[in-house]
Amino acid sequence: MSMSILATTLDRIKPSPTMAVTALARELKAAGEDVIGLGAGEPDFDTPEHIKDAAITALRNGETKYTAVDGTPELKEAVCAKFKRDNELDYRADQINVGVGGKHVMYNAFVATLNPGDEVIIPTPYWVSYPDMVLLAGGEPVPVGTSSDSGFRLAPENLEQAITPKTKWLILNSPSNPSGTAYDRSELKALTEVLVRHPHVWVLSDDIYEKIVYDNFVFTTPAQIEPSLYDRTLTVNGVSKAYAMTGWRIGFAGGPTELIKAMAKVQSQSTSNPTSISQAAAVAALNGDQAFLEPRNAAFKKRRNTVVSMLNQADGITCRTPEGAFYVYPNCTGVIGKKTSGGTRIETDEEFARYLLESVGVAVVFGEAFGLGPHFRISYATSDELLKEACQRIQNACSALT
Repeated sequence: MSMSILATTLDRIKPSPTMAVTALARELKAAGEDVIGLGAGEPDFDTPEHIKDAAITALRNGETKYTAVDGTPELKEAVCAKFKRDNELDYRADQINVGVGGKHVMYNAFVATLNPGDEVIIPTPYWVSYPDMVLLAGGEPVPVGTSSDSGFRLAPENLEQAITPKTKWLILNSPSNPSGTAYDRSELKALTEVLVRHPHVWVLSDDIYEKIVYDNFVFTTPAQIEPSLYDRTLTVNGVSKAYAMTGWRIGFAGGPTELIKAMAKVQSQSTSNPTSISQAAAVAALNGDQAFLEPRNAAFKKRRNTVVSMLNQADGITCRTPEGAFYVYPNCTGVIGKKTSGGTRIETDEEFARYLLESVGVAVVFGEAFGLGPHFRISYATSDELLKEACQRIQNACSALT
């Protein structure tokens, strides 16, 4: 018998559940099934025209060669200007890393910093990729629970309790995937006060949904709130969500020079530079007219309100109103233990998600994938008509349970 060629490291991780749900929904649609997919974390709006035009111009100008490993000077300059303008953070070009999406930037950071046994605190519910990236890099994810009662916010006392001598990073994601929860200035300040007392803990602030907030919410980020954390904070962002550029694959981060240099070293031996055309487009995104954001956020807010209202009318489901992003994370405790018309008892949120797909053709992502059940995630980055139809189907599916 031949030995497996696969690395044992792969035993520590699993494929992305959100991508799996999206792929399954696509397959069922292709097979002629009437399926509404609410799994993808992707705006349904198109990339703005001025950004696409910048990419076309770059192509025609022959900007099709290798660039600097971790970003062109022009893009790094635009990123520095963005951090200054939006977040009151001063970074130089040698403090900026540009990667192939925000996920890549974070992966670079973990590979560059984690030693075996190093711990990374991750509040639940979390984006599905955080724990697996930590595991791949040799670290140990430390989930710290939150609840819908606290608005899925990490309590300062729970953060304090989770910190050990082995803690290397805390990941903060605001607004959050999957809950849409965002920390206001005072809530963030309470967390940074804990971090100030533990100088060995670094902060990875995932701000990718920064621009997608509602109800006059004012976004802030940890290094902005607490300047003493500046030298141990990696502030991560990108163009995927706000600028509807998911497929362009550009993420970026600002941080201490030593860390950024180490991340570039990792990148130099893995992907090398992000696509030159995408970098030119990202410059246009960051430096260009931002006026399109407001009407898009208004559309998202309308969808959010529709989905929250309709889900709260479904038997056994409660749904809080999130501050940002384009997700809701409803609690489905009320359906656990109920039976389908076929007599099958629903024991978990994963079984409930499967029931929704099989009975009414609605694809959602089950909560355990995000480290906190019994919940499920819905992305409302799709048309108003499809969202209303999907929520009506969910109401019908819940009413059919006994």
